[in-house]
Amino acid sequence: MALYEHVFLARQDVSSQQVEALVEQYKGVIEANGGKVGRIEHWGLKSLTYRINKNRKAHYSLMDIDAPSEAVKEMERQMRFNEDILRFMTVSVKAHEEGPSAMLQKRDRDDRPRGGDRDRGDRDRGDRGDRGPRRPREDRE
Repeated sequence: MALYEHVFLARQDVSSQQVEALVEQYKGVIEANGGKVGRIEHWGLKSLTYRINKNRKAHYSLMDIDAPSEAVKEMERQMRFNEDILRFMTVSVKAHEEGPSAMLQKRDRDDRPRGGDRDRGDRDRGDRGDRGPRRPREDRE
């Protein structure tokens, strides 16, 4: 069987419980066709880059799937008919990632430079660095 990562976007006006019910429904479709669903992640309600069917936000969900291609095709066919699903994408992968996905990993804010901690070089002292002193305006041109 092949390995897939499947992400779908559900409308913003459905509840989190309804999104979980959608995941369970499509998990049942995969299992009925001889596949398995591994990790399931709910990424929550996020803003869309552009409006999709008058929706500015969507519920994002990820499923790791180990199933034959026919099972995935059947799940996608059923998603096309569901009005609550705005978009979906299935990608074939060589191996599923261990641990949380990149969307759920917290960025360590201590690793990023802060305003006073940055090395700004010569700009903090007000001089022009390697370019030398500034010429008067009439000399330029």
